[in-house]
Amino acid sequence: MTVRRTKRSAGLLLFRHTHEGLQVLLGHMGGPLWAKKDAGAWTVPKGEYEPGEPAWEAARREFREELGLAPPDGEAVPLGEVVQKNGKSVTAWAVEADLDPASIDPGTFTMEWPPRSGRTREFPELDRVAWLGLDRAREVIITAQAAFLDRLAEHSG
Repeated sequence: MTVRRTKRSAGLLLFRHTHEGLQVLLGHMGGPLWAKKDAGAWTVPKGEYEPGEPAWEAARREFREELGLAPPDGEAVPLGEVVQKNGKSVTAWAVEADLDPASIDPGTFTMEWPPRSGRTREFPELDRVAWLGLDRAREVIITAQAAFLDRLAEHSG
């Protein structure tokens, strides 16, 4: 019998208060599969981690890998865990901070593209990041991760 390990990811959801209300920093998933998608193609900057690595440390490491920037210091608000449709378990924390989306230097991944071509290409993990109000964020974030927005709104309310 094969034991399937649940893939686990951890991430940081940055937020800021503006005259327009609460905003969160989300990343649009990179690569050709997501290029023309908007709804369901945005995510908390996050990444996978192995058993034994603390989720908080993984969240900070992945923030640096995904955005090319040091994770911000500040109070970490635990947002708990969600399970996405693909079965991946995601744990997140919210941190109040501000950053310029133009300052990111995203990490990359390599995949065969076009499919079955035998050629590999490199793509950014996140092809862009943006500050979004909660209503807009709910429209585009991976469905399961919307719970993080609700939990942040409760905390900030």
